[in-house]
Amino acid sequence: MRDKKMISLPAKLINGGIAGLVGVTCVFPIDLAKTRLQNQQGQGVYTGMRDCLVKTIRSEGFFGMYRGAAVNLTLVTPEKAIKLAANDFFRQLLAQDGKELTLVREMIAGCGAGTCQVVVTSPMEMLKIQLQDAGRLAAHQQKALRQDGPAAPTSHPPPGQPNAAESTAASKRPSATLIARELLQTQGLAGLYKGLGATLLRDVPFSIIYFPLFANINKLGQKPQAEKASFLHSFMSGCVAGSVAAVAVTPLDVLKTRVQTLKKGLGEDTYNGIVDCARKVWIHEGPAAFMKGAGCRALVIAPLFGIAQGVYFIGIGEYILGFFH
Repeated sequence: MRDKKMISLPAKLINGGIAGLVGVTCVFPIDLAKTRLQNQQGQGVYTGMRDCLVKTIRSEGFFGMYRGAAVNLTLVTPEKAIKLAANDFFRQLLAQDGKELTLVREMIAGCGAGTCQVVVTSPMEMLKIQLQDAGRLAAHQQKALRQDGPAAPTSHPPPGQPNAAESTAASKRPSATLIARELLQTQGLAGLYKGLGATLLRDVPFSIIYFPLFANINKLGQKPQAEKASFLHSFMSGCVAGSVAAVAVTPLDVLKTRVQTLKKGLGEDTYNGIVDCARKVWIHEGPAAFMKGAGCRALVIAPLFGIAQGVYFIGIGEYILGFFH
């Protein structure tokens, strides 16, 4: 029994990492569209997800849809591994002998998983957003310059952050390594963790909703004699729970995206924290702005977590470790 427990955690880490790599590769273009739509203020460059993807391909080529994918693919393995393994760890920790977890205990386990993952999620998302939004910034600036004249900025960027008008060229081909180096030199480690509070505010509620919802939906497909539900049921349970949780926390994701975006387009607001961001979005764009990118986010998260639960069902990590033993 002891050996089984020792193998269990590494296997879960492998499963989470594989699930993250496969899922991100499949849905990254939609995630890019989500980021760009959420960062739009007023009359934006894109009218929707399809328009965003079409214009991205036309102006930046096919691989323009995968800007920031290298950062995500590098860090999503530890991120998803920590998230899924931490939830299982907390569920085992909170489990009572012979009894199923109560809903409250399931939510506590999800909260613990969401809290643990932000160690990786926050810097990953911050770097990814800068790369994903670069094309929108360039298109936004070109659109503004074609009009009667560039709009005056509605607010000034915080000290140490460049204005979008200062360097159009820099916004066209940013590098994750360059961004990380500049942040570390100017702001230290705190620069990479800009928006940590907003990331926690999004990921903890997401995990509190997702993990209990998945567990209970998945349980409906479990036959009395079987140890677990079928592969298809687990996959669909992950998709449904993921999409519900994703849409539910979209307003928090919009705030996180806006706060973590370092450069703004001409005439776009800058923010001094979550509260300031929420206030300006409400006043200048209305309550509907808090749901920007909700459809894209559901389309990203649903297959991502469906694939994750599918990988867990197959037990690839257990197979790999079993082969070496």
